[in-house]
Amino acid sequence: MTQQKTILRALAGETLPTPPIWMMRQAGRYLPEYKATRAQAGDFLSLCYNPELAAEVTLQPIRRYGFDAAILFADILLLPQALGADLWFVTGEGPRLSTITTADELAQLKPLDAIHDTLNPVYETVKILSQELPKETTLIGFAGAPWTVATYMIAGKGTPDQGPAHALLRENRPVFEGIIDRITDGTIAYLSKQIEAGAEVVKLFDSWAGSLADQDFIDFSVNPMQRIIAALKAAHPGIPVIAFPRGAGTRNVGMHAATGADCIALDDGVDAAWAAEHVQIHGCVQGNLKSSHMVTGGADLVAETRRICAAFSKGPHIFNLGHGITPDASPDNVQLMIDTVRGG
Repeated sequence: MTQQKTILRALAGETLPTPPIWMMRQAGRYLPEYKATRAQAGDFLSLCYNPELAAEVTLQPIRRYGFDAAILFADILLLPQALGADLWFVTGEGPRLSTITTADELAQLKPLDAIHDTLNPVYETVKILSQELPKETTLIGFAGAPWTVATYMIAGKGTPDQGPAHALLRENRPVFEGIIDRITDGTIAYLSKQIEAGAEVVKLFDSWAGSLADQDFIDFSVNPMQRIIAALKAAHPGIPVIAFPRGAGTRNVGMHAATGADCIALDDGVDAAWAAEHVQIHGCVQGNLKSSHMVTGGADLVAETRRICAAFSKGPHIFNLGHGITPDASPDNVQLMIDTVRGG
């Protein structure tokens, strides 16, 4: 059967007259219906682990906007929790975790076959979505990439410069590498289960890749993603993978080949015209409108959306933001962006 889903066609290398669209964090706090469902769940983690409500918030932006893809509603820190880290969220401040910084703490993490006890509700969400999404809508699963997840596990929270993770790498490389390896193996198992449950594409978010320099970038961003992607493609032939090494800049050149990803997601620090010449020539790219345009809207949003679409028009492209949509974004500006992409 000929593939009809536009996202899958773009990921397979097809240049489409109108790029398919979805947004990172499209199920989120900028939507009043999301806020209502989150209140019903009680708190963020309860929402993540309630399959019916997590599926509901995943479906909300599809109903409202008709995006070409839905991305599973979950969080990159569910995997550390499944591995045995304590996880909680502080209102207004974000996630907190118990830290893993020593060989003893690393040894106390759960074995891989035990993570699914915690993560089974996520797979149930995927199963619900695979039944309830419109037939033309692609279902995307995801996980955090090992380096980014490790930065949270080591620091116990988000940090501006990922300093604690860099310090552990310098001071106790064997423990640091052990953490990366455990996350890598866990991510393979986690994403495999998402695919088995019905995810048609998976994405790796390496949100803090940009803070790695030189060989560390290869060793701890590129290589773990490559290992995950190779394992997933061996177990699930034909599964498309999107890699997002945020902050990689010119190091996005050659990233398709280095990681094995079918698509490289570009942050808004990368110029679209440059990326078309140096990155898109090797395969599909995704991006990369500044998320601030979803707040400010107007003529600048329209002009920048058109510029990005034009820059990437000669190759496979999935239109997206350069990072997640923010809570202060206007739902009307999202509609304006979609109308601009689809209407020229």
